[in-house]
Amino acid sequence: MPKMSDTMEEGVIAQWLMKVGDEVKSGDILAEVETDKATMELESYFDGVLLHIGVSEQEAVPVDGIIAVIGEKGEDVDSILKNANGSAKEEKTVEKAESPKPKSEKKEVDTSDINATLITMPKMSDTMEEGTIASWLKKEGDEVSSGEVIAEIETDKATMEFESYWDGTLLYIGPKEGDAVRVDGVLAVIGEKGADFQALLDAHENSENGEEGVEDEPLKSEPKAEATPSKTTKEAQAVTSSSPDNGRIKASPLAKKMAEELGYDLSKIKGSGDAGRIIKRDVESYTPSAEAPVAAAPDSSAPVHLPQVVGEETFTEENLSQMRKTIAKRLSESKFSAPHFYLTMEINMDNVIAARKSMNEIAPVKISFNDIIIKAAATAIRRHPNVNVSWLGDKIRKNSHIHIGVAVAIPEGLIVPVVRFADNKTVSHISAEVKDLAGKAANKQLQPEDWEGSTFTISNLGMYGIEEFTAIINPPDSCIMAVGGIKQAPVVKDGQVVPGNVMKVTLSCDHRAVDGAVGSEFLQTFKSLLEDPVRILI
Repeated sequence: MPKMSDTMEEGVIAQWLMKVGDEVKSGDILAEVETDKATMELESYFDGVLLHIGVSEQEAVPVDGIIAVIGEKGEDVDSILKNANGSAKEEKTVEKAESPKPKSEKKEVDTSDINATLITMPKMSDTMEEGTIASWLKKEGDEVSSGEVIAEIETDKATMEFESYWDGTLLYIGPKEGDAVRVDGVLAVIGEKGADFQALLDAHENSENGEEGVEDEPLKSEPKAEATPSKTTKEAQAVTSSSPDNGRIKASPLAKKMAEELGYDLSKIKGSGDAGRIIKRDVESYTPSAEAPVAAAPDSSAPVHLPQVVGEETFTEENLSQMRKTIAKRLSESKFSAPHFYLTMEINMDNVIAARKSMNEIAPVKISFNDIIIKAAATAIRRHPNVNVSWLGDKIRKNSHIHIGVAVAIPEGLIVPVVRFADNKTVSHISAEVKDLAGKAANKQLQPEDWEGSTFTISNLGMYGIEEFTAIINPPDSCIMAVGGIKQAPVVKDGQVVPGNVMKVTLSCDHRAVDGAVGSEFLQTFKSLLEDPVRILI
């Protein structure tokens, strides 16, 4: 499988145009391959017979993976494939031999005689990766009973109470309040007084470092089943309650939040937790009927009968296309690696509307607002070349040429064909080229030279009625301009408020390569060109 684009990692065989046994000449089209950008033809560079097809249609193959064998009629295909696979295995073996994994020098720790249990961070939600210790409700040396809440943990969803499922003494507390701990990270040790909890910690550390770890043994006084992490995960939400103490009501954060959302008075809820602490189940079981309603309607006590809704939950799942996989990967990398900042400007489009009407009276093709925007952006870039740069990690590439990428939506996702040397082209030329590129994109006929090499990108959603949005930078560009729709709004002219047509644009910049002042100066020039379109021609 050849690498057909700069970002391609695998290709899907859309269709085989040859079958096993066919004569093949150099230049013949063997198959159509769906890449992350388009569906492209795969040429043969060899003469011979198609001896073997190793990939079925609609099957994905990584770059450099074997898809077929071409050779002389009667050749032993099995030996060819065996030799190819053997070479690949040899390469992997050599790589492993060159970089052996360092072995830990730590010795196995025996914890079988330790009457203590290592407590780790439970997974309290399906998306939780780590939890933050909001508060410890016990301190080292305290006696702990099964069912007592020993800590409050802030997850990605809520602040939840963490119960102990063991009886004993709290021998060790690892993280402090405010510290974040990953799922399965060490929280504490509960066991008999004087137990060697350090051995448990050493064994856990060894198991994390790849050594043959020893599972933590539960307290001998407790059944082993009670130390099951899944129980902790499922029941971590069931926690303690409170009662007034010197004027302060003791309640868990979750209980406080629930009571606030439901409008309950915490002072009237009886807590069932440690020292009368109010917990989640107390709020859930509380009935506020005893309270006198403040401004209840005469019939407020009448039950409300809601109609029964009958429905069926359905969904479908589709495998990701190569294009969608690459969009997800590249834009995630851009968003999370490039520090974006955004500059928004409002532009009066009255003169552009008039100029476009005049242009279309004599233009060989119909000119759109987007065509004029591309030309104005290219002209502004020529005056502010510091936005026309690429971040390359250890250096910045300052591009002298101006290639404008134009984001085009197609059913499979988003593709960015490029208008090359846009500053040197007329608006009519740009219009004809953009229409041609958009048509090729819709028919999956774009070639690598059509989408590679942009230095600045424009994304226009104005035709969908979007007034303003922010776009994610298209690497390796350092800027992308999001263009909203033109709408009528009051504007000030000569001290008078009059109706006008305005458009908002937002420039997303990679702060590693472009500073705020540089982006602002570019937008000022871009605004002046659109508000007086004659300047575009100078």
